[in-house]
Order: sequence, then structure tokens, then C-alpha cells
Amino acid sequence: MSNKNYIPTIGLEIHAELKTRTKMFCNSKNDPDEVRPNVNICPICMGHPGTLPVINKEAVKHVLKVGVAVGGGIADFTEFDRKNYFYPDIPKGYQLSQYKYPLVSGGELSGVAITRVHLEEDTATSFHEKGDYSLVDFNRAGVPLMELVTEPVIHDAVTAGNFARELQLLLRSLGVSDANMEKGEMRVEANISVIQDSRFKIQDLGTKVEVKNLNSFRAVERAILYEVKRQTELLEAGEKVAQETRGWNEDKQVSFSQRMKEESHDYRYFPEPDLPKMMIGEIAEFNLETLKKSLLELPSDMRKRYEKDFGVTGETAEFFLQYKNAREFFESVAKILGTQKLISLAVNYITSDIVGLAKKISDINLAFSELKFDAKNFANLIQMISNNELSSRGAKDILAVMFTEGGEPSAIANDKNMMQNSDEGELKAIVKTILETNSKVAIEYKNGKESALQFLVGQGMKATKGSANPEVLKKIIKTVLGGV
Repeated sequence: MSNKNYIPTIGLEIHAELKTRTKMFCNSKNDPDEVRPNVNICPICMGHPGTLPVINKEAVKHVLKVGVAVGGGIADFTEFDRKNYFYPDIPKGYQLSQYKYPLVSGGELSGVAITRVHLEEDTATSFHEKGDYSLVDFNRAGVPLMELVTEPVIHDAVTAGNFARELQLLLRSLGVSDANMEKGEMRVEANISVIQDSRFKIQDLGTKVEVKNLNSFRAVERAILYEVKRQTELLEAGEKVAQETRGWNEDKQVSFSQRMKEESHDYRYFPEPDLPKMMIGEIAEFNLETLKKSLLELPSDMRKRYEKDFGVTGETAEFFLQYKNAREFFESVAKILGTQKLISLAVNYITSDIVGLAKKISDINLAFSELKFDAKNFANLIQMISNNELSSRGAKDILAVMFTEGGEPSAIANDKNMMQNSDEGELKAIVKTILETNSKVAIEYKNGKESALQFLVGQGMKATKGSANPEVLKKIIKTVLGGV
């Protein structure tokens, strides 16, 4: 069935846990790596009667940085509200969030318009696979949580996935969140509706279905594709789409109904009486110019710099943007090498050989932070390759030794007899022996069989244990065989 006559519209709500020392409204530790349950808790984040929350200034600053980075409007006045609902992972019976006065309004990222960015506290973590009971770990309850809401202007799954990827990259670049989806530090919810194109108007987008807690970019894209197909089939059959909240089953690749979708009035929002109103403009470090100066290099600016300074674009540039430790190592190497030719050679060896070695033992980013050789050692290796002192095979072997044991490349090459031999006098004697041993192949080459030359070069490399310069070998073979 074709759904070409139906237009999907998608808006995203993305939550990201912020990197702060303590939680949003108390002094309990904010530690996403804590595995012991219910140790980072206190009477405030557990909602005990008589306790008073205090706003985490660093968390507010993090959200304002995001707002500046996406070109949003920074609030002059803001406040926190109580979002009332009852669930075991909400110890107070309400969540402290922002409703009418968010910290950031508007903005744009990756071509997608943003409605708002606000700050709230995270919920606890529930564990349901326990038989006839559930468990709750309150370590996460009260952790600072940024929520970004887009306008309903996305019309395909790929755009939605790319927006989420770009946001993750931005959060990491700003240093405000690690945004690891596999750890739940970044969670995506997609609001999806489908309408026949003949009825399409911006103010009439069909019945909205929310798919919650998508924990990978692939899940975001697959859930949207599935939901668009499901809703289209309902409409084609003359049925109505229910406004509801749905979950996503990654194993079965289907969405499933959870509950009817709430409206904002269902949460009975009202201003939090125990927290002061904030006049952002009166706080010196939240001044717009001060915030701009505090921003680290943004991904969009980094892409331009990498193309201009290093000639690095596309997937290679995205690799360096994604892996901070690899990026820092590469930039140190590039500073030593200087020339575009050497830098391009270094890029190839970093993104293929070092990454290949790293994948065998650990996370790529971690591996680059624990390299047993420094930028100068690696730059020396690149210079040796460029000077034809090493064969490609020899360079790879030396790099493997450097990766596992460390060391200086020239010392390793000399110790293991890997320096490339370009001595024509020495290689000529080896070539004559090879041609005598492989006389039939030599005749085939003289008769025009080009592949025979490669075989003879290979025999020369074998005889010299990979130390011969293959181009010099090729030249000598041609000369000896009469310049064919």
C-alpha cells in the first residue's frame, strides 16, 4: 500500500541529563555511573515533608548555553512549576518543571525550528522485570534534566534522527551533557500525526500520537516509520487514530499502547511556592555576552574549520566531531606535520588503522585517551611513510607495535628490520634471482601480461621480508627485462 497521499508531521521532545556535581534542587551527588541503588539520595530529593529545594545554578547556566547556541531567546523572567501526577518514580507526587515561563524560547538547529528549552528534575528509575512486583531506584530522582521541544515541522524519519544526532553532538561540544542514549542520559519522544495531503494545513495536523523513551537514533527512525505506516493504514481503512501515548518494542519493532495522551491541564500546573522567581537579566554570569564568550567551539563552526584548515569534510569530519579524544590527538599531530599532504596521510592512518586497532580492545574515545604513543611519535611515523622509508605494510606493523607497546617508530623499524630498502644495487641482485626462479612468469610479462609484473614484485617483497621499496623493485624488473 502506498502512503504517498498522506503527509506525516513529527515534533520531538528530547530530554538530556545535565553534567553537574549535584542534583537539581539538593546536594545529593549526580552520578550516572553509580550502580548501587538508593545511595545518592536525601530528604529533599525523596520529597520528605518540611524540606526546601534550592536551585542548581550550574544547571540553569547549562540550559542557557544551549539556548544561546541554537539562537533562542533567553528569558528575562522565569519560574518553576509543579507538574502534578502520581507514579512510583515521582517521590513528591509532583515533578518540578517549567510550564509558562521556560528558560529558552525559539531557536533553530539543523534546519529544525525549536519551540522551547526548559529545565526540570528527572524521575527515579523503575525496574518491572521482577515477577509480581517492581523496584524503584531513586539515585536518578532529582537529577537536572533539560527538555527541548521542537516545532511540528519534521516530515520524515531521517530528518528526525539527524536532528537528535546533531543535538547530542551540540550538548557534548558545549560540555553540558554526555547525552549517552544507552545510559538513558538522553531520551527522545516523538509526536507523530498523519493527514491526507488534500486536507493538509499547518493548523490541522491530524491526531497526535506520542511514542516515548526511544533510546537510540535507530529506534527513533524506526518508530516513526512504523507509526506513520500504522496510522496511514488506519486512515485508509476508514478508522480513526486514537490520541494516546505509545511505547516502542525494539525486539518486535512495533509500537504499543500505554495510555491515553494527557493534556497540559491534566497536570494541574501551578508555580512552585518554595522556589524564588528568577530575573535572569539581573544575574551577571547569565548576561548574554558573557554566555556567548563561555561557549566552546560549536559543531557547525568546527566543520568549517576542519574543511578550511585540514581539508577534512563529510564522514571523516563527523568522526572527529564525535570523538573528542581522537580530535584532540589529530589536532596535535596536524600542528606538528604542518603540510596538507602529511596531514591527509595522518587522517587516513588515524581513521583506519588506529581506529581498527582501538575497536579490538575498547571504546574508540577511551582508546585515544590511553594511547601508548604521543602525537610526536605518530607524526614521525607519518613523515617516515612520506619519505618512503617504510612500506605500507611496514608502517602498519610498526603502528601495531606502537599501539600495544609504545615506542619511537624509527627505533622499532631498525630493531625489527622494517626500514624500506631503496638501494638499487642491492635490490638488483635479488631481482635477478627472482627472474631466474620465475622465468616463465618473466616471459609472460615480456609478452604483455601486466599481472605477471605484480607477481614478480610480490616475490621481491617476499624475498626481502617486506623491506623493499615496491616502486624501486618494479623499476628494476622492467629495466632487467629490457625496459618492457
